[in-house]
Amino acid sequence: DTGKGRLPEPAEIFAYARRALLRGNTVQDLVGRRVVVTAGGTREPLDPVRFLGNRSSGKQGYAFAFTAAARGAEVTLVSANVTLPDPTGVKVVRVGTTEELRAATLAAAEGADVVVMAAAPADFRPAVYHDSKIKKSEDGSAPVIELTTNPDIAAELGARKPAGQVLVAFAAETSDAIENARIKLARKRADLIVVNEVGVDKVFGADTNAATVLGADGSVEVLPKQTKEELADAVWDLVLRRLNAVAPTR
Repeated sequence: DTGKGRLPEPAEIFAYARRALLRGNTVQDLVGRRVVVTAGGTREPLDPVRFLGNRSSGKQGYAFAFTAAARGAEVTLVSANVTLPDPTGVKVVRVGTTEELRAATLAAAEGADVVVMAAAPADFRPAVYHDSKIKKSEDGSAPVIELTTNPDIAAELGARKPAGQVLVAFAAETSDAIENARIKLARKRADLIVVNEVGVDKVFGADTNAATVLGADGSVEVLPKQTKEELADAVWDLVLRRLNAVAPTR
């Protein structure tokens, strides 16, 4: 059941109805814009059974894709290990590992007006993949697992970013969130960075979110706790200010 004739999932119908009640008739202010959104968390296989991963549910990334499509954008969603229904009218590219996410995102970003890096790529991967399951040793000692660093996709996007393209990065921090995010904003050459304080019972898997959005121009926007769709809309408003200033709608 795919394509234009597919009935949206009940949750998506509810989201559209709620959106209409809260925002009125949605302004199609992203018509003519090509948008790339990444979502979910990558998994780095250790053996056929185990992997290194993170707690990302993909809900915030999917909210960005849903709201961008509702505002008229042509949206490509690069989805890493997410079990949510595909947003209506969105092209979905599924990936598993960080290297797969990198390849798909760099390809999709060619010619895009906006790239939103909402996915949570694993920072590290096992240096060696074991073809068979790693067994417990007879003496009970734990195996030594060597890790290697994954590429920084957002930084690579920032280095390649053409004039007029807006890059939105993300920082999930457990401490010194704003200070660490400012460093990441500069290093990744992003236009905006969405800062979340995360923990076992914060952000991941929840239907609500709060964030601080830092701009490369020194701006700071504090977004209070709200649904992830509402937060995505608020960030799109910030993106549009920058997008319209440098690249009016084609």
